Amino acid sequence: MRDDKLLTRIAGLLRQAENTDNPHEAETFMAAAQRLATASAIDLAVARAHDPAARSRTTPISRQVTIGESGKRGLKTYVLLFVAIARANDVTVDVAGNSTFVMAYGYEADIDTCEALYTSLVVQMVAASDAYLRSGDYKQEMSARVVTRGQGWRARKVVERKPLAPITARLNFQSAFAERIGKRLAEARDAQREEAIAAETDAPLAADGTERVGSSSTAIALRNKELEVSDYYRSASQARGTWRPSSASAGYSEGARKAGDRAGRRAKLGADREFGAPRGQLGS
Repeated sequence: MRDDKLLTRIAGLLRQAENTDNPHEAETFMAAAQRLATASAIDLAVARAHDPAARSRTTPISRQVTIGESGKRGLKTYVLLFVAIARANDVTVDVAGNSTFVMAYGYEADIDTCEALYTSLVVQMVAASDAYLRSGDYKQEMSARVVTRGQGWRARKVVERKPLAPITARLNFQSAFAERIGKRLAEARDAQREEAIAAETDAPLAADGTERVGSSSTAIALRNKELEVSDYYRSASQARGTWRPSSASAGYSEGARKAGDRAGRRAKLGADREFGAPRGQLGS
């Protein structure tokens, strides 16, 4: 079950991130939100490892999350954002062939965290890419893609360069934004895990001089959780084939990607959307 008190605390951190104009403060609050979510997930994993009843009550689930309407351009970049968030929160994802929805596999609280972060960040990603296009900076950039020229034995691959189109600029910008968000969340998660394991390792010995009961249980519990989600995914997933986050035909732009990466570094986690709000289907 979702812990509403925990979600309220995390939502408070996200509001603080959104309401500050100081990028360093925003980064601190963002990391704190992810670390709190990770700490809760660790506590749950450890509790389940020591309590058979808890294991039977709390098991992995699957949930469909809507991404957008069929035919909307750029849906793969929205999926890429959700996948990046999911990877930082122990959630495995299958993607619909047309990228209109994903199936998330993991523990309910972890999926809740993913949806809450996604709902806020997808709005920021689209707004930032809109601002980039309005600035006109992309007009000074070139896109590059590999194309095949000729047929049969005369065929050869060449790099085709041409002025950067708005849709190509948007796709490159949003892809880089999503990748940067994933790195930021993963760093916060890893820091929290390392802290929890270190605290357990440094704990005092038991009265009889033996190692404290449960020592190293955090690392073991996290590994068991990973295996349980993996086993559940293999039994529940009906996916066929492999999802690819981008298409080579779209073209590559270093400038647009750098702009998207910078926006991802500045992004704030959350705020105008609370945990428990309607799930984030994208607007037009």
